Amino acid sequence: MSETTDIAILEIKPEQAPALYVPNGLDTYLDHIREMAKETPDVTTAKGRERIGSLARQVGSSKTAIEKPGRDYLRRLKEAVKPAEEELRRFTRECDAIRDAILAPRIEWEAEQERLKAEEEARIAAEKLAAKIESDHELALLLNEKFDSDAAQKAEEAERQRIAHEEELKRQVVEQARNEAEAAAQQERQQHQDALSEINGIQQQVIIAQTGRAGVREGGTIECIRETLAETEAWPIDKRFGSLQGTAEKVKQQSVEQIKQMLVAAEIIQRQQDELAKAEREKQAAIAEAQRKAQEEADRIKREAEQKEAARLAEEKRIADEAEKKAANKAHQAEVNNAAMAVLTKTGISDECAKQAIIAIAQHQISSAKSGDRPIIQLNY
Repeated sequence: MSETTDIAILEIKPEQAPALYVPNGLDTYLDHIREMAKETPDVTTAKGRERIGSLARQVGSSKTAIEKPGRDYLRRLKEAVKPAEEELRRFTRECDAIRDAILAPRIEWEAEQERLKAEEEARIAAEKLAAKIESDHELALLLNEKFDSDAAQKAEEAERQRIAHEEELKRQVVEQARNEAEAAAQQERQQHQDALSEINGIQQQVIIAQTGRAGVREGGTIECIRETLAETEAWPIDKRFGSLQGTAEKVKQQSVEQIKQMLVAAEIIQRQQDELAKAEREKQAAIAEAQRKAQEEADRIKREAEQKEAARLAEEKRIADEAEKKAANKAHQAEVNNAAMAVLTKTGISDECAKQAIIAIAQHQISSAKSGDRPIIQLNY
């Protein structure tokens, strides 16, 4: 079994996130985990199996330690977009104000030229009218020499007042038209800029969804993409967009469609990852089951071998005990026979005759020399 040290507890600080949660940014951590996973504990021992579980738990803990700050980083990115949009709106408004301030002199000059033109036209009209009145007045004088001079003066004063009143009305009309046109133009420019900022915000949603999809490839969830899709679909397209309302609607539809495609791709990736994880779990379960069965078979074979060995040793002991008992019995009978031989030879019988007598007793040929069914003397040679 190859031994390695336990993997160190992985930790990612917030300031490291921008440099790490990018394509291939976590390879160093993956390499570290893969290096740790090269350890191959002995699965046939309890210690080895416990070590396998420990290694798996370490990988899971490492995954959580990397994924959690990644999810937090994505949430911060999403929140960071809104202030950026507001800052862009503020920036564009300030730029418009600066631009309008630059254009103001020209606009005022153009308005002044329009006013002067209107005054000139009014003057010409007044002169024509005065000429006509004078002509008519001269004609009237020619027709009526007795026309009262006071009446003529009153008529002239009334005409002068009328002309002055008309001139004032023309000036007021020109001024009002200029002010209304300038206000309408300013309002339209501001609405146009605000609409562009809103459209840019909608397009930013696609970038957020792309970031979420990249996170799914690293083992994260697709909740960020779903939230972004819901926000984009709920984005209001109304009269605030003015003439760009159609453009905004088109951009929104395109953004929603792109995010939906990203969501489908992310769901496919997640399903594939889930299937791979399931297959790996099933594989590990099958390996564990096969190892369990193999261990059970090894234990059974071992038990049978131990039982056979115990039976063999018992049989050898039984044979040895019987042989020992037989040897002891044979030695005892030899002592009995020798004692009988000694008694018989003391009576004067020859050794051969004594031996034959002992044989006869052992073979039950002398019925009175028995103890029960066994002869007192037994042959042992």
